[in-house]
Amino acid sequence: MIRILQFTLVSLVLISCSPRGEFLEMDEIPPEKAALASEVAVREVVFVGTTRREEDGVYGFGRDERASFLRYDISVPKERKTGEVTWPKNAKRADPTTDFLTLADQRFADGAEFRRELRSAMQLRKQRDVVVYVHGFNNTMAESVYRVAQMHYDLKVPGVAVHYAWPSRGSALGYVYDRDSALFARDGLEQLLHEVAEAGAQRVVLIGHSMGSSVLMETLRQAAIRGDKRLMRSIGGVILISPDLDVDLFRLQAHAIGTLPEPFLIFGSRRDTILGLSSRISGAPERLGNLTDISVVGDLKVTYLDTAAYNQGAGHFNVGTSPALIQLLGGIQNIDAAFRAEAAGRVGLLPGAVLTVQSATSIILAPVTVLAEGKRRPRHVVEEEQAQ
Repeated sequence: MIRILQFTLVSLVLISCSPRGEFLEMDEIPPEKAALASEVAVREVVFVGTTRREEDGVYGFGRDERASFLRYDISVPKERKTGEVTWPKNAKRADPTTDFLTLADQRFADGAEFRRELRSAMQLRKQRDVVVYVHGFNNTMAESVYRVAQMHYDLKVPGVAVHYAWPSRGSALGYVYDRDSALFARDGLEQLLHEVAEAGAQRVVLIGHSMGSSVLMETLRQAAIRGDKRLMRSIGGVILISPDLDVDLFRLQAHAIGTLPEPFLIFGSRRDTILGLSSRISGAPERLGNLTDISVVGDLKVTYLDTAAYNQGAGHFNVGTSPALIQLLGGIQNIDAAFRAEAAGRVGLLPGAVLTVQSATSIILAPVTVLAEGKRRPRHVVEEEQAQ
């Protein structure tokens, strides 16, 4: 046990030494470079609700009981590796052809102004779908906003992007602080979802990453317990990405919610090293995001997709960072097909081994090979046939 704790501490210290991302405004870089932005980058608009406390114009890790509402217009470079968020080292060296930059930001006076702007954005896009992203452990405000812009663009997700930025400490050594913040943040997310629904959203899809999955599930649980049928009816799907959630706790949350929103997708990885560390810290054998046996959630109507074959680095955010997996999900009509289709249809579009246990479906995703006739088949099947 001592060796495990030593390994965990050393790993977290090494992670915490890496440089952190911060906002860089377009007007801070040389004018000749800024002029290129409209040609070499795309504008992604991200609406934000946050319970981070604002101090001197900066939203840090302090907690605020009163939610704030904002909008960020982010410049996303077209020519970069899919799945990457590229940070400028400084204003002088920043380049819109390679770096994410902030084109504009706005703080709304209140929820009513936020709703009006969000309603206008839906009308402009001629869509009433909204995707609400909830970031995970160890994130700064800028990192989470830029990551949402990257995911929304790379995955070609339809609908307007809304982000809930809860008060993570933004430190690898702040795990306990973040777990407390995840509980603190429940009311803020619930308020944001009400604002989104009142803005006229017809369908709200929720995406939670890592510890953000805990914020999301706790919020749905308390809304269900309150009997908030209007909010629950507005939820048109849930995606948990590498959820850092105790399995027993998830089961209790799901039972309290009752009928889970459909579809309910969980992206995990058996080889997620971050969740491996979390399991050691918590003293539990597994987290929801690194399950090896789907039967522990077999009585719940969920679809569990194992992305271990697409591991990138620690394997903790494959859906957002793996170019191959992003391409695969884009191949099923921008992930939206997975929301609208029946379970059988979703499974048929995804390559891999499928296992059904009671109500739950498990899919171990496999890389694919595109054949000459245009059909897509799992790579391991093609390799086995070629070896015969």
